[in-house]
Amino acid sequence: MTAGAVEPVPYGVRGTYLEACNCEVICPCRRIDGVAGGRSTHGVCLGVLTWMIEAGRVGDVDLSGLAAVLACRYSDDEAGSPWRFRLYVDARGDAAQRSALEDVFLGRLGGTAIEHFPWAWKPSELLGVHAVTIELEHAPRRRSLRIQDRVSVRIGRHHSGPETVSCVIPGHEQAGEELVAEQVFVDDDGLRFDVSGTAGYASAFEYHTPPTRSP
Repeated sequence: MTAGAVEPVPYGVRGTYLEACNCEVICPCRRIDGVAGGRSTHGVCLGVLTWMIEAGRVGDVDLSGLAAVLACRYSDDEAGSPWRFRLYVDARGDAAQRSALEDVFLGRLGGTAIEHFPWAWKPSELLGVHAVTIELEHAPRRRSLRIQDRVSVRIGRHHSGPETVSCVIPGHEQAGEELVAEQVFVDDDGLRFDVSGTAGYASAFEYHTPPTRSP
């Protein structure tokens, strides 16, 4: 596990998801026309994952309107393919909100998020958590991300192929859209890459505490 679990707190978050990586389009990690994905294009995956929360709470803490970003690297040929990653949480949130974002996106709260986060079920390395100004746009034709001079993503266009695609991180139950990224850039300690013309993906997401079963 990336980080130890915390005291269980009921939570539920939903919104929109956008990612981009160094794989060729369509990213082979996707489930394509119902067929499970496999190795990344180059054997080493470099990517940026983003979430915009439309509505959500962790206990009494409201997370609606806040964002989270994860920049990552893993190698298919490294034993266990552990993720090395940095998490960026929305500096617009207060201390309680930033802590709640960290708990959700590190998988500390369990629930359905654990089913979607490889960095939570693999022996991964967290390089740091940072509260930053996140300039994030998920609207079609304007999809982009900027975090100061450290992280930048620009989506160029929709991939025009006929394939249906889905991704484990937002969930295979969510309809997805394959995209082409104009730029995927990260320059932060331990993670540095800059690629273009590569794979992107957008969909909705929803993570929550499983319903309590009656005895």
